[in-house]
Amino acid sequence: MSFLIRVQLPDSPGTLGAVATALGLAGADILSVDVVERGNGIAIDDLVVELPSGRLPDALITAAESVEGVEVDAVRPYAGVLDTHRELELVEEIAAQPATGLDLLAEGVPKIIRAGWSVVVQHSDDGVEPLASSSAAPETAIKDMPWLPLERATVLDGEESWVPATWQELGTELAATPLGKPDRALLVGRPGGPMFRAAEVARLAHLAGIVAVVLDS
Repeated sequence: MSFLIRVQLPDSPGTLGAVATALGLAGADILSVDVVERGNGIAIDDLVVELPSGRLPDALITAAESVEGVEVDAVRPYAGVLDTHRELELVEEIAAQPATGLDLLAEGVPKIIRAGWSVVVQHSDDGVEPLASSSAAPETAIKDMPWLPLERATVLDGEESWVPATWQELGTELAATPLGKPDRALLVGRPGGPMFRAAEVARLAHLAGIVAVVLDS
């Protein structure tokens, strides 16, 4: 089974290699590595690893944190391999099929920023209207999203009153970005975490901005 493990580690030569070695000794096969964020001597990395049947994900935490200075932010099941260069492919696909552009965006974004689901919503005087959603998006209908209209990409508080109880029970981390105009937004959910980092939110905003231009052209 594949897992996504997010680690904080000293941004120094050899540390990531030591983590890889420790995970390998625990029986994990590393499929891919993605640098999420760097700064102040610390790196945030996402690793997709394959564990043999019968091995518990707790073994990943123990192995990674056996390396000095390393902390595990989260471990969760993950389907697929990280693809950090898919933004361009997604934009090209949307440009070629603008009639279904919002559907393509909603389906493609979770694969790019390693989330569970995404939805495109429109704010109006009558409430919130869903415009598109990924295949794994919750079916819960939400009529009130008090953070709309939205001026800039941001991390949302997953425990606020508008958030459905089922999302809260799953510990869903939320981020959103305007999609061309403040009353239309892309909402992304990551059940069970990890939290969205500033670099991920910026990446989400950049992608949404490009897609909005493509769809309005």
